[in-house]
Amino acid sequence: MKLAASIAPLTVGHWPQVEAIHAAGIATGQATFEAEPPSWEAFDTDRLPDQRFVAVGREDRVLGWAAASAVSGRCVYAGVVEHSVYVDPVARNRGVGRLLLDALVASTEAAGIWTLQSGIFPENTPSLRLHQAAGFAVVGVRRRLGQMAYGPLAGQWRDVILIERRSPVVGW
Repeated sequence: MKLAASIAPLTVGHWPQVEAIHAAGIATGQATFEAEPPSWEAFDTDRLPDQRFVAVGREDRVLGWAAASAVSGRCVYAGVVEHSVYVDPVARNRGVGRLLLDALVASTEAAGIWTLQSGIFPENTPSLRLHQAAGFAVVGVRRRLGQMAYGPLAGQWRDVILIERRSPVVGW
């Protein structure tokens, strides 16, 4: 069953809930190589201010978030960003991830960004399915890209599937 949610810009006021959702994703061992969420200051500095959103449900509960970061400071890559989508465990498989991803796609295209990319662990099949349903394609597999530093997979080298979505309207 889909959840009723609205999309809003992610602000410092959302941070405590966003940080908790990020921590829950990290705890799965299937979301990121990061062992803990960044501080608000680091998050705010590293993510593009106009390409970060929250899905908000009843009673202003944050159900998930999405954000994009520049992949490079070189001008030739100005239209390429890396993104993240995290959904609260209670809201997973209920349309929140797609709502966030659709908002991020619309926002990046409006900003002239032509490529959204991300790396996903092969075991994170829900994220792979979400992205493929939203028009992302697998570009390749980066074998043994990084070594886990925390959790039950600590010490293991992990593959990462590189996905991307090229805008059909920007950058051609």
